[in-house]
Amino acid sequence: MAYAIQWLRSLVFNANIYVAMLVLGIVFFPYALASREGARKACLTYCRWVRWSASWMIGLHTEIRGIPPQDAALVAAKHQSFLDVILIFGSVPRGKFIMKALLSYAPIIGQYGLRIGCVPVNRGKRGAAIDKMLEDVRSGAQDPGQLIIYPQGTRVAPGSYKPYKIGTFLLYDQMKQPCVPVAINAGVFWPKRGVYRKPGTVVIEYLPAIEPGLGKAEFLARLESDVEGNSNRLMAEAGFKMAAE
Repeated sequence: MAYAIQWLRSLVFNANIYVAMLVLGIVFFPYALASREGARKACLTYCRWVRWSASWMIGLHTEIRGIPPQDAALVAAKHQSFLDVILIFGSVPRGKFIMKALLSYAPIIGQYGLRIGCVPVNRGKRGAAIDKMLEDVRSGAQDPGQLIIYPQGTRVAPGSYKPYKIGTFLLYDQMKQPCVPVAINAGVFWPKRGVYRKPGTVVIEYLPAIEPGLGKAEFLARLESDVEGNSNRLMAEAGFKMAAE
């Protein structure tokens, strides 16, 4: 019975966040059209709404640990659910994502994403996609902020593994800025698929920055160790049991 009630609450909550996206997208549209800052405020308002409504509609609270970067930086995060997108963007002053090109065509998300400076990447074209990503980041350097990337390229369920891609290193090497790793346990409560949302506390944790200057192998090894090790720790705190190796 408890599971059924939480499932129904989750269903209502899921409907709520899409309705809120539509309403805020329309309300803020003139401001967003006139100003990139207007688009950013619309997105931040949505982030606050999702966090607030999750806390009382489904009993899902959120916590941000560590110190989010305030200056220009590359933010490299674990990606487990839509909620970690909300938490990261909502906790930095001028965030913009490396995002799948397909999302550019999504109603509201695509238009607002492009308006705040997100960089779409066509993952299927490999080398050409990386070259275009680097060029787009260079051309957007006049709007400094926190460039957010998911090094594994997609959502990865708790207990699963996908390799870290070279694109994160290429951005780190090109930008000559600190890279701030972010650990996450959101997938324990908000799975990649399905309606059900588990009550509890989702945590994202900003870890010590990796300063510019490392080579490819050293950078990727440190980034993966920091993000995976600390994400596993946060998931264990949330009660998730990793499969025995």
